[in-house]
Amino acid sequence: MNRGELDALYELFDPGYVSHYTDRDMTLEQNKQLGPTFYTSFPDISITIQDMVAEGDKVAFRETWTGTHSGEFMGITPTGRKIDIPVAYIIKILGGRWVEFWNVTDIRLMQQLGIIPTQ
Repeated sequence: MNRGELDALYELFDPGYVSHYTDRDMTLEQNKQLGPTFYTSFPDISITIQDMVAEGDKVAFRETWTGTHSGEFMGITPTGRKIDIPVAYIIKILGGRWVEFWNVTDIRLMQQLGIIPTQ
């Protein structure tokens, strides 16, 4: 992911894959359309895994994402602001393929971009 090689990542996904985000669910094809826009918006993104735990068919991990908002993101004009956000995910894996994904990231990205207040 730090190299932006999303095609390699998508090879791990089951064709019926679904992502659960805070505001919507997305299919594999929808994720493929959205993914590159994040790397255009934050071209210097760096992702560091802090913790990873696996049990049964699920893997949970906590990461830190840092970068600079240099391109349009979700209709937001580039701000030039630096981001440093914690994210957490849970992935369900069956037969070696990602079948389901839960993003439990909070609102800090929008706060750091100045879209919503921090207080």
